Amino acid sequence: MADTLDRIRKLLAKAERAGTEAEARVYTAKAAELSARHGVDAALLAAARPGADPVGCTRVELCEPYSGGKARLLGWTASALRCRWVLHPAGRGRVRAVTVVGHAVDRDRVGLLYESLVVQATRELARCRPPDPGESVAAYRRSWLLGFAARVHERLLAAERSAVARAAAGPAPGGRTAALVLADRGAAVDRAFAAAFPDLGTARRPRRSGSGFGAGVLAGSRADLGRGRLAAEPR
Repeated sequence: MADTLDRIRKLLAKAERAGTEAEARVYTAKAAELSARHGVDAALLAAARPGADPVGCTRVELCEPYSGGKARLLGWTASALRCRWVLHPAGRGRVRAVTVVGHAVDRDRVGLLYESLVVQATRELARCRPPDPGESVAAYRRSWLLGFAARVHERLLAAERSAVARAAAGPAPGGRTAALVLADRGAAVDRAFAAAFPDLGTARRPRRSGSGFGAGVLAGSRADLGRGRLAAEPR
């Protein structure tokens, strides 16, 4: 499993050093596909060895600017990779941290992917300007980052579904299907999440005042997805 994560890291590094956008997308797609397969394979192996891949929590501290958008990028990435998440607000739309709850393998995948995605998003944000010179640059960038995160989430979900479909063609431990194994793991994550955050309220949907959402979606389509290094409608 460590070898697989190392291969994912190398693919992401190649994507980040690629000379062209098309070349970066090739490496990115390979890394995302490998990440999804790694998650499913690890889940099936863990099903044969109870306790081998425990559920736990990882708290990720965030920094300004755009901590709200970064929180959604992390959280929506986590949810696509079968984790739960909760944000810790700092007031006035800012977010202090995000806690990710999930199996160890999936939390590792989330961390690798988010590390790459936030670098990509930050690099793009530095170049982002609204087409209307009268629009707030900050509002445009916040909206752009939400679009980027939303599209990344969609792409990761597709990669995970594809990996599960491939696994369904083969045998699973104890005669169970891959879908049942993953459902059991999801139930374990839900129980841990409920125990860790019993009084959690419902988060408000992020508001978009800028016009950059569509441009962010397009950038998310090109992103070196976890496909990069390797989070229900996102909360």
